[in-house]
Amino acid sequence: EPSGAHCLWACSRTVPLCLSSTTPPTPTPAQTMTENNTTFLPASQRINATDAPCIVEMQEMLRECSSTATHGHDSTLSLAQGIVFWTPPQQALQAGVAAMTDPKSAAYCEDAGLPELRAALRHKLATENNLTASDVMVTCGANQAFMNVVLALCDPQDRVGLFPPYYFNHKMAFQLAGVANDNIVEARRDPATMLPDADWLEAQLPTLGLKVLVLTNPCNPTGTLAPRALLDRISKACAAHGCWLVVDNTYEYFVYNTPDGSQRIHNCLEAPHVLNIFSFSKAFGMMGFRIGYVAYMSEQQVPGGAYNLEAMLLKVQDTIPICPSIVSQRVALAALGEGAGRPWVQDKLGLVMANQQLVRDALTSALGEDAVHGGEGAIYFLACLTKAAGVTDDVNDEAVVRRLAAEFGVVVIPGSSCGAPGTIRVAYANLPVDQCRDAAARLETGLKHICE
Repeated sequence: EPSGAHCLWACSRTVPLCLSSTTPPTPTPAQTMTENNTTFLPASQRINATDAPCIVEMQEMLRECSSTATHGHDSTLSLAQGIVFWTPPQQALQAGVAAMTDPKSAAYCEDAGLPELRAALRHKLATENNLTASDVMVTCGANQAFMNVVLALCDPQDRVGLFPPYYFNHKMAFQLAGVANDNIVEARRDPATMLPDADWLEAQLPTLGLKVLVLTNPCNPTGTLAPRALLDRISKACAAHGCWLVVDNTYEYFVYNTPDGSQRIHNCLEAPHVLNIFSFSKAFGMMGFRIGYVAYMSEQQVPGGAYNLEAMLLKVQDTIPICPSIVSQRVALAALGEGAGRPWVQDKLGLVMANQQLVRDALTSALGEDAVHGGEGAIYFLACLTKAAGVTDDVNDEAVVRRLAAEFGVVVIPGSSCGAPGTIRVAYANLPVDQCRDAAARLETGLKHICE
Protein backbone atom coordinates (compact mmCIF):
# COMPACT_ATOMS: atom_id res chain seq x y z
CA GLU A 1 0.00 0.00 0.00
CA PRO A 2 1.56 3.33 -1.06
CA SER A 3 2.26 5.77 1.75
CA GLY A 4 -0.80 7.91 2.37
CA ALA A 5 -3.09 5.64 0.35
CA HIS A 6 -5.64 4.03 2.63
CA CYS A 7 -7.65 2.27 -0.03
CA LEU A 8 -7.15 1.43 -3.68
CA TRP A 9 -10.18 0.98 -5.87
CA ALA A 10 -11.55 -2.55 -6.02
CA CYS A 11 -10.64 -3.13 -9.67
CA SER A 12 -7.01 -2.16 -9.08
CA ARG A 13 -4.39 -4.83 -8.62
CA THR A 14 -1.04 -3.78 -10.02
CA VAL A 15 -0.64 -0.11 -10.83
CA PRO A 16 0.47 0.20 -14.47
CA LEU A 17 2.68 2.90 -15.89
CA CYS A 18 0.62 6.07 -15.62
CA LEU A 19 0.58 9.27 -17.61
CA SER A 20 2.43 11.11 -14.88
CA SER A 21 5.48 9.01 -15.76
CA THR A 22 6.14 11.59 -18.49
CA THR A 23 6.88 14.15 -15.77
CA PRO A 24 10.58 15.06 -15.74
CA PRO A 25 12.57 13.87 -12.73
CA THR A 26 12.96 16.15 -9.74
CA PRO A 27 16.28 17.95 -10.10
CA THR A 28 19.03 17.30 -7.61
CA PRO A 29 20.89 20.27 -6.09
CA ALA A 30 23.85 19.53 -8.35
CA GLN A 31 21.70 20.17 -11.41
CA THR A 32 21.09 23.75 -10.35
CA MET A 33 24.78 24.62 -10.57
CA THR A 34 26.96 25.71 -13.42
CA GLU A 35 29.12 22.84 -14.66
CA ASN A 36 31.53 22.91 -17.59
CA ASN A 37 30.28 26.36 -18.55
CA THR A 38 26.70 25.05 -18.75
CA THR A 39 24.05 26.59 -16.52
CA PHE A 40 21.17 24.29 -15.57
CA LEU A 41 17.77 25.94 -15.13
CA PRO A 42 15.44 23.35 -13.58
CA ALA A 43 11.72 23.71 -13.06
CA SER A 44 10.37 23.77 -9.52
CA GLN A 45 10.15 20.58 -7.49
CA ARG A 46 6.48 21.39 -6.96
CA ILE A 47 5.68 21.39 -10.69
CA ASN A 48 7.83 18.31 -11.27
CA ALA A 49 5.78 16.49 -8.64
CA THR A 50 2.51 17.42 -10.38
CA ASP A 51 0.91 14.77 -12.60
CA ALA A 52 0.99 15.39 -16.35
CA PRO A 53 -2.45 16.43 -17.68
CA CYS A 54 -4.11 13.43 -19.27
CA ILE A 55 -6.40 15.65 -21.36
CA VAL A 56 -3.39 17.15 -23.15
CA GLU A 57 -2.15 13.68 -24.00
CA MET A 58 -5.61 12.62 -25.19
CA GLN A 59 -5.82 15.72 -27.40
CA GLU A 60 -2.42 14.91 -28.89
CA MET A 61 -3.49 11.30 -29.43
CA LEU A 62 -6.66 12.50 -31.17
CA ARG A 63 -4.69 14.76 -33.52
CA GLU A 64 -2.06 12.13 -34.26
CA CYS A 65 -4.54 9.37 -35.01
CA SER A 66 -6.71 11.69 -37.09
CA SER A 67 -3.75 12.75 -39.24
CA THR A 68 -2.38 9.25 -39.79
CA ALA A 69 -5.75 7.40 -39.93
CA THR A 70 -4.07 4.08 -39.22
CA HIS A 71 -7.41 2.69 -38.04
CA GLY A 72 -9.03 2.92 -41.48
CA HIS A 73 -11.73 5.47 -40.57
CA ASP A 74 -12.07 8.95 -42.05
CA SER A 75 -11.66 10.51 -38.58
CA THR A 76 -10.91 9.66 -34.97
CA LEU A 77 -13.84 10.12 -32.59
CA SER A 78 -13.49 11.28 -28.99
CA LEU A 79 -15.31 9.90 -25.97
CA ALA A 80 -12.55 11.35 -23.81
CA GLN A 81 -12.86 14.97 -22.71
CA GLY A 82 -15.91 15.86 -20.62
CA ILE A 83 -17.71 18.29 -22.91
CA VAL A 84 -21.16 18.58 -24.50
CA PHE A 85 -21.91 18.87 -28.19
CA TRP A 86 -24.29 21.85 -27.96
CA THR A 87 -23.60 25.57 -27.81
CA PRO A 88 -25.07 28.14 -25.36
CA PRO A 89 -28.68 29.33 -25.55
CA GLN A 90 -29.28 31.76 -28.39
CA GLN A 91 -30.13 34.60 -26.02
CA ALA A 92 -26.82 34.03 -24.23
CA LEU A 93 -24.87 34.20 -27.47
CA GLN A 94 -26.68 37.39 -28.41
CA ALA A 95 -25.77 38.88 -25.03
CA GLY A 96 -22.15 38.00 -25.71
CA VAL A 97 -22.20 39.69 -29.10
CA ALA A 98 -23.67 42.84 -27.55
CA ALA A 99 -21.09 42.78 -24.76
CA MET A 100 -18.25 42.63 -27.29
CA THR A 101 -19.05 46.16 -28.47
CA ASP A 102 -19.65 47.59 -25.00
CA PRO A 103 -16.57 49.60 -23.90
CA LYS A 104 -17.16 48.42 -20.32
CA SER A 105 -16.27 44.88 -21.40
CA ALA A 106 -12.70 45.96 -22.06
CA ALA A 107 -12.20 46.98 -18.44
CA TYR A 108 -11.90 45.04 -15.21
CA CYS A 109 -14.98 44.42 -13.11
CA GLU A 110 -15.20 43.60 -9.42
CA ASP A 111 -12.80 40.76 -8.61
CA ALA A 112 -15.60 38.51 -7.34
CA GLY A 113 -17.66 39.00 -10.51
CA LEU A 114 -20.28 41.30 -11.99
CA PRO A 115 -22.73 42.34 -9.22
CA GLU A 116 -25.73 41.47 -11.38
CA LEU A 117 -24.38 37.99 -12.13
CA ARG A 118 -23.58 37.38 -8.47
CA ALA A 119 -27.12 38.47 -7.56
CA ALA A 120 -28.58 36.07 -10.14
CA LEU A 121 -26.39 33.27 -8.79
CA ARG A 122 -27.43 33.94 -5.19
CA HIS A 123 -31.06 33.62 -6.34
CA LYS A 124 -30.27 30.40 -8.21
CA LEU A 125 -28.39 28.96 -5.21
CA ALA A 126 -31.29 29.75 -2.88
CA THR A 127 -34.12 28.51 -5.12
CA GLU A 128 -32.48 25.52 -6.81
CA ASN A 129 -29.82 24.37 -4.35
CA ASN A 130 -31.33 25.48 -1.02
CA LEU A 131 -28.15 27.41 -0.23
CA THR A 132 -29.69 30.43 1.44
CA ALA A 133 -26.80 31.71 3.55
CA SER A 134 -23.99 31.40 1.03
CA ASP A 135 -22.15 34.09 -0.85
CA VAL A 136 -20.67 33.51 -4.28
CA MET A 137 -17.54 34.28 -6.29
CA VAL A 138 -17.42 33.99 -10.08
CA THR A 139 -14.32 32.30 -11.46
CA CYS A 140 -12.73 31.30 -14.77
CA GLY A 141 -14.36 27.88 -14.77
CA ALA A 142 -14.88 25.38 -11.98
CA ASN A 143 -11.20 24.39 -12.12
CA GLN A 144 -10.16 27.88 -11.13
CA ALA A 145 -12.79 27.90 -8.39
CA PHE A 146 -11.20 24.74 -7.01
CA MET A 147 -7.70 26.20 -7.31
CA ASN A 148 -8.84 29.29 -5.41
CA VAL A 149 -10.17 27.06 -2.65
CA VAL A 150 -7.04 24.91 -2.44
CA LEU A 151 -4.70 27.90 -2.27
CA ALA A 152 -6.89 29.60 0.32
CA LEU A 153 -7.20 26.54 2.59
CA CYS A 154 -4.14 24.33 2.18
CA ASP A 155 -0.53 24.49 3.29
CA PRO A 156 2.08 22.08 1.89
CA GLN A 157 2.21 20.06 5.10
CA ASP A 158 -1.58 19.53 5.25
CA ARG A 159 -3.24 16.19 4.59
CA VAL A 160 -6.14 16.15 2.13
CA GLY A 161 -8.52 13.46 0.93
CA LEU A 162 -9.87 12.31 -2.43
CA PHE A 163 -12.19 9.40 -3.20
CA PRO A 164 -10.63 7.38 -6.03
CA PRO A 165 -11.64 7.21 -8.77
CA TYR A 166 -11.32 11.01 -8.59
CA TYR A 167 -11.28 13.93 -10.99
CA PHE A 168 -7.64 14.17 -12.05
CA ASN A 169 -7.44 17.98 -11.94
CA HIS A 170 -8.40 17.94 -8.27
CA LYS A 171 -5.29 15.95 -7.45
CA MET A 172 -3.19 18.15 -9.71
CA ALA A 173 -4.46 21.27 -7.91
CA PHE A 174 -3.29 19.90 -4.58
CA GLN A 175 0.08 19.03 -6.10
CA LEU A 176 0.43 22.51 -7.60
CA ALA A 177 -0.23 23.94 -4.13
CA GLY A 178 2.74 21.95 -2.83
CA VAL A 179 0.80 19.20 -1.03
CA ALA A 180 3.01 16.11 -1.11
CA ASN A 181 1.63 12.95 -2.72
CA ASP A 182 2.11 11.15 0.59
CA ASN A 183 -0.33 13.64 2.13
CA ILE A 184 -3.05 13.04 -0.49
CA VAL A 185 -5.09 10.34 1.22
CA GLU A 186 -7.20 7.98 -0.87
CA ALA A 187 -10.53 7.64 0.91
CA ARG A 188 -12.55 4.49 0.39
CA ARG A 189 -15.52 3.92 -1.90
CA ASP A 190 -17.97 1.04 -1.57
CA PRO A 191 -16.83 -1.25 -4.43
CA ALA A 192 -20.41 -2.39 -5.07
CA THR A 193 -22.03 1.04 -5.38
CA MET A 194 -18.96 3.19 -6.11
CA LEU A 195 -20.29 5.69 -3.55
CA PRO A 196 -18.09 7.08 -0.76
CA ASP A 197 -17.92 4.68 2.18
CA ALA A 198 -19.27 6.69 5.12
CA ASP A 199 -18.57 3.88 7.60
CA TRP A 200 -14.90 3.91 6.62
CA LEU A 201 -14.75 7.70 6.76
CA GLU A 202 -16.33 7.93 10.21
CA ALA A 203 -13.91 5.32 11.53
CA GLN A 204 -10.79 6.80 9.94
CA LEU A 205 -11.28 10.58 10.19
CA PRO A 206 -10.35 10.80 13.88
CA THR A 207 -6.81 9.64 13.08
CA LEU A 208 -6.32 10.84 9.50
CA GLY A 209 -5.88 14.52 10.37
CA LEU A 210 -7.39 15.75 7.10
CA LYS A 211 -7.60 19.49 6.42
CA VAL A 212 -9.76 19.13 3.29
CA LEU A 213 -11.93 16.35 1.85
CA VAL A 214 -13.17 16.55 -1.75
CA LEU A 215 -16.32 15.02 -3.17
CA THR A 216 -17.70 15.31 -6.71
CA ASN A 217 -21.45 14.87 -7.01
CA PRO A 218 -22.60 13.65 -9.48
CA CYS A 219 -19.23 11.98 -9.74
CA ASN A 220 -16.62 12.47 -12.41
CA PRO A 221 -15.50 9.81 -13.36
CA THR A 222 -17.86 7.17 -11.93
CA GLY A 223 -21.22 8.64 -12.99
CA THR A 224 -22.75 7.90 -9.57
CA LEU A 225 -24.96 10.22 -7.50
CA ALA A 226 -24.64 10.46 -3.73
CA PRO A 227 -28.01 10.60 -1.90
CA ARG A 228 -28.79 13.25 0.71
CA ALA A 229 -28.40 10.92 3.69
CA LEU A 230 -24.87 9.98 2.62
CA LEU A 231 -23.91 13.62 2.06
CA ASP A 232 -25.19 14.50 5.53
CA ARG A 233 -23.10 11.73 7.13
CA ILE A 234 -19.96 12.87 5.34
CA SER A 235 -20.57 16.51 6.24
CA LYS A 236 -21.24 15.68 9.89
CA ALA A 237 -18.06 13.61 10.12
CA CYS A 238 -15.98 16.41 8.56
CA ALA A 239 -17.45 19.02 10.90
CA ALA A 240 -16.75 16.88 13.93
CA HIS A 241 -13.06 16.59 13.05
CA GLY A 242 -12.28 20.10 11.79
CA CYS A 243 -12.15 19.15 8.12
CA TRP A 244 -13.29 21.32 5.23
CA LEU A 245 -15.64 19.57 2.78
CA VAL A 246 -15.38 20.76 -0.83
CA VAL A 247 -18.18 19.51 -3.08
CA ASP A 248 -17.85 19.86 -6.85
CA ASN A 249 -21.39 20.12 -8.27
CA THR A 250 -20.35 20.70 -11.90
CA TYR A 251 -22.82 18.09 -13.16
CA GLU A 252 -25.76 19.11 -10.97
CA TYR A 253 -28.19 19.21 -13.92
CA PHE A 254 -27.04 15.85 -15.33
CA VAL A 255 -29.15 13.55 -13.17
CA TYR A 256 -31.11 10.65 -14.66
CA ASN A 257 -34.12 8.70 -13.46
CA THR A 258 -33.90 5.13 -12.20
CA PRO A 259 -34.72 2.24 -14.59
CA ASP A 260 -38.26 2.12 -13.14
CA GLY A 261 -38.75 5.83 -13.78
CA SER A 262 -38.26 7.11 -10.25
CA GLN A 263 -36.72 10.56 -10.08
CA ARG A 264 -33.20 11.00 -8.74
CA ILE A 265 -32.41 14.32 -7.07
CA HIS A 266 -29.16 16.22 -6.73
CA ASN A 267 -28.70 17.72 -3.27
CA CYS A 268 -26.37 20.40 -1.91
CA LEU A 269 -25.11 20.96 1.63
CA GLU A 270 -24.71 24.28 3.41
CA ALA A 271 -22.55 24.72 6.50
CA PRO A 272 -19.60 26.87 7.54
CA HIS A 273 -17.15 24.07 6.71
CA VAL A 274 -18.66 23.31 3.27
CA LEU A 275 -17.73 24.97 -0.02
CA ASN A 276 -19.76 24.23 -3.16
CA ILE A 277 -18.32 24.53 -6.66
CA PHE A 278 -20.42 24.92 -9.82
CA SER A 279 -19.88 25.40 -13.55
CA PHE A 280 -21.58 26.83 -16.62
CA SER A 281 -19.36 24.80 -18.94
CA LYS A 282 -21.22 21.52 -19.32
CA ALA A 283 -24.88 22.32 -18.84
CA PHE A 284 -24.92 25.46 -21.00
CA GLY A 285 -22.30 24.39 -23.55
CA MET A 286 -19.99 27.18 -22.36
CA MET A 287 -16.74 25.24 -22.10
CA GLY A 288 -14.65 27.86 -23.90
CA PHE A 289 -16.23 30.81 -22.09
CA ARG A 290 -14.65 29.64 -18.82
CA ILE A 291 -17.21 30.60 -16.17
CA GLY A 292 -17.67 28.78 -12.88
CA TYR A 293 -18.42 29.85 -9.32
CA VAL A 294 -17.88 28.87 -5.72
CA ALA A 295 -20.43 29.25 -2.91
CA TYR A 296 -19.31 29.61 0.70
CA MET A 297 -20.22 31.04 4.08
CA SER A 298 -17.89 34.02 4.51
CA GLU A 299 -17.74 34.44 8.28
CA GLN A 300 -15.53 31.78 9.83
CA GLN A 301 -14.76 31.24 13.52
CA VAL A 302 -11.29 30.41 14.80
CA PRO A 303 -9.93 30.26 18.34
CA GLY A 304 -9.81 33.80 19.65
CA GLY A 305 -11.78 35.43 16.86
CA ALA A 306 -13.09 35.20 13.33
CA TYR A 307 -12.02 35.82 9.75
CA ASN A 308 -13.66 36.40 6.38
CA LEU A 309 -13.26 33.49 3.97
CA GLU A 310 -14.18 35.63 0.98
CA ALA A 311 -11.24 37.92 1.75
CA MET A 312 -8.95 34.89 1.63
CA LEU A 313 -10.39 33.71 -1.68
CA LEU A 314 -10.04 37.20 -3.13
CA LYS A 315 -6.30 37.12 -2.52
CA VAL A 316 -6.07 34.24 -4.98
CA GLN A 317 -8.62 35.68 -7.38
CA ASP A 318 -6.85 39.03 -7.63
CA THR A 319 -3.48 37.36 -8.20
CA ILE A 320 -4.52 34.90 -10.93
CA PRO A 321 -7.32 36.26 -13.17
CA ILE A 322 -8.15 39.53 -11.32
CA CYS A 323 -11.67 38.93 -12.61
CA PRO A 324 -13.35 36.67 -15.18
CA SER A 325 -14.01 37.97 -18.68
CA ILE A 326 -16.91 40.44 -18.67
CA VAL A 327 -18.11 39.13 -22.03
CA SER A 328 -18.24 35.59 -20.67
CA GLN A 329 -20.07 36.78 -17.56
CA ARG A 330 -22.69 38.49 -19.74
CA VAL A 331 -23.18 35.21 -21.59
CA ALA A 332 -23.58 33.39 -18.27
CA LEU A 333 -26.09 35.94 -16.95
CA ALA A 334 -28.25 35.57 -20.05
CA ALA A 335 -27.99 31.76 -19.82
CA LEU A 336 -29.69 31.97 -16.43
CA GLY A 337 -32.50 34.18 -17.71
CA GLU A 338 -36.08 33.51 -18.71
CA GLY A 339 -36.24 31.22 -21.72
CA ALA A 340 -33.03 29.44 -20.74
CA GLY A 341 -31.81 28.32 -17.32
CA ARG A 342 -32.44 24.86 -15.96
CA PRO A 343 -35.46 24.08 -18.23
CA TRP A 344 -33.31 24.74 -21.30
CA VAL A 345 -30.73 22.26 -20.06
CA GLN A 346 -33.38 19.67 -19.19
CA ASP A 347 -34.48 19.68 -22.83
CA LYS A 348 -30.98 18.54 -23.80
CA LEU A 349 -30.95 15.55 -21.47
CA GLY A 350 -33.03 13.40 -23.80
CA LEU A 351 -30.20 13.56 -26.34
CA VAL A 352 -27.65 12.77 -23.65
CA MET A 353 -29.67 9.77 -22.50
CA ALA A 354 -29.79 8.40 -26.05
CA ASN A 355 -25.99 8.60 -26.14
CA GLN A 356 -25.79 7.09 -22.68
CA GLN A 357 -27.70 4.01 -23.82
CA LEU A 358 -25.49 3.57 -26.89
CA VAL A 359 -22.30 3.69 -24.87
CA ARG A 360 -23.68 1.54 -22.05
CA ASP A 361 -24.71 -1.15 -24.54
CA ALA A 362 -21.26 -1.09 -26.13
CA LEU A 363 -19.44 -1.41 -22.81
CA THR A 364 -21.66 -4.14 -21.38
CA SER A 365 -21.48 -6.11 -24.61
CA ALA A 366 -17.69 -6.00 -24.56
CA LEU A 367 -16.94 -6.20 -20.84
CA GLY A 368 -20.06 -7.46 -19.09
CA GLU A 369 -22.64 -5.61 -17.00
CA ASP A 370 -20.70 -5.97 -13.74
CA ALA A 371 -17.75 -4.13 -15.26
CA VAL A 372 -19.66 -0.90 -15.93
CA HIS A 373 -20.40 1.79 -13.34
CA GLY A 374 -22.41 4.97 -13.85
CA GLY A 375 -25.61 6.16 -15.44
CA GLU A 376 -27.02 7.90 -12.35
CA GLY A 377 -25.50 11.30 -13.07
CA ALA A 378 -22.78 13.28 -14.86
CA ILE A 379 -21.74 12.25 -18.40
CA TYR A 380 -19.42 9.30 -17.82
CA PHE A 381 -19.17 5.57 -17.40
CA LEU A 382 -16.25 3.96 -15.62
CA ALA A 383 -15.53 0.50 -17.00
CA CYS A 384 -13.30 -2.06 -15.32
CA LEU A 385 -11.16 -3.85 -17.89
CA THR A 386 -10.18 -6.58 -15.44
CA LYS A 387 -13.77 -7.84 -15.34
CA ALA A 388 -13.88 -8.59 -19.05
CA ALA A 389 -14.75 -12.19 -19.84
CA GLY A 390 -11.60 -14.26 -20.08
CA VAL A 391 -9.32 -11.54 -18.67
CA THR A 392 -7.38 -12.78 -15.67
CA ASP A 393 -4.16 -10.77 -15.87
CA ASP A 394 -3.68 -7.17 -14.86
CA VAL A 395 -4.53 -4.79 -17.68
CA ASN A 396 -2.48 -1.72 -18.58
CA ASP A 397 -5.31 0.73 -19.20
CA GLU A 398 -3.01 3.18 -20.99
CA ALA A 399 -1.99 0.53 -23.48
CA VAL A 400 -5.67 -0.27 -24.09
CA VAL A 401 -6.44 3.40 -24.65
CA ARG A 402 -3.61 3.76 -27.15
CA ARG A 403 -4.74 0.72 -29.08
CA LEU A 404 -8.35 1.91 -29.15
CA ALA A 405 -7.18 5.18 -30.68
CA ALA A 406 -4.61 3.82 -33.13
CA GLU A 407 -6.43 0.67 -34.28
CA PHE A 408 -10.12 1.50 -33.86
CA GLY A 409 -10.37 5.29 -34.09
CA VAL A 410 -11.93 6.10 -30.70
CA VAL A 411 -10.30 7.94 -27.78
CA VAL A 412 -11.16 7.49 -24.08
CA ILE A 413 -9.41 8.34 -20.79
CA PRO A 414 -7.26 5.77 -18.94
CA GLY A 415 -8.54 5.17 -15.42
CA SER A 416 -5.02 5.36 -14.02
CA SER A 417 -5.29 9.14 -14.48
CA CYS A 418 -8.18 9.08 -12.00
CA GLY A 419 -6.53 6.83 -9.45
CA ALA A 420 -8.23 3.72 -10.85
CA PRO A 421 -5.74 1.68 -12.90
CA GLY A 422 -7.24 -1.12 -14.92
CA THR A 423 -10.26 0.98 -15.91
CA ILE A 424 -11.30 3.45 -18.60
CA ARG A 425 -13.46 6.58 -18.34
CA VAL A 426 -15.87 6.96 -21.23
CA ALA A 427 -17.74 10.23 -21.84
CA TYR A 428 -21.03 10.20 -23.72
CA ALA A 429 -22.11 13.83 -24.21
CA ASN A 430 -19.28 14.83 -26.56
CA LEU A 431 -20.93 13.91 -29.84
CA PRO A 432 -24.32 14.18 -31.57
CA VAL A 433 -26.24 10.92 -31.53
CA ASP A 434 -25.22 9.69 -35.00
CA GLN A 435 -21.52 10.22 -34.33
CA CYS A 436 -21.87 8.75 -30.84
CA ARG A 437 -23.41 5.63 -32.35
CA ASP A 438 -20.35 5.27 -34.59
CA ALA A 439 -17.97 5.90 -31.67
CA ALA A 440 -19.77 3.37 -29.49
CA ALA A 441 -19.57 0.73 -32.22
CA ARG A 442 -15.82 1.33 -32.56
CA LEU A 443 -15.42 1.12 -28.79
CA GLU A 444 -17.32 -2.18 -28.60
CA THR A 445 -15.35 -3.72 -31.46
CA GLY A 446 -12.04 -2.52 -30.06
CA LEU A 447 -12.64 -3.72 -26.50
CA LYS A 448 -13.83 -7.12 -27.68
CA HIS A 449 -10.72 -7.49 -29.82
CA ILE A 450 -8.28 -6.22 -27.19
CA CYS A 451 -9.80 -7.96 -24.17
CA GLU A 452 -10.75 -11.25 -25.77
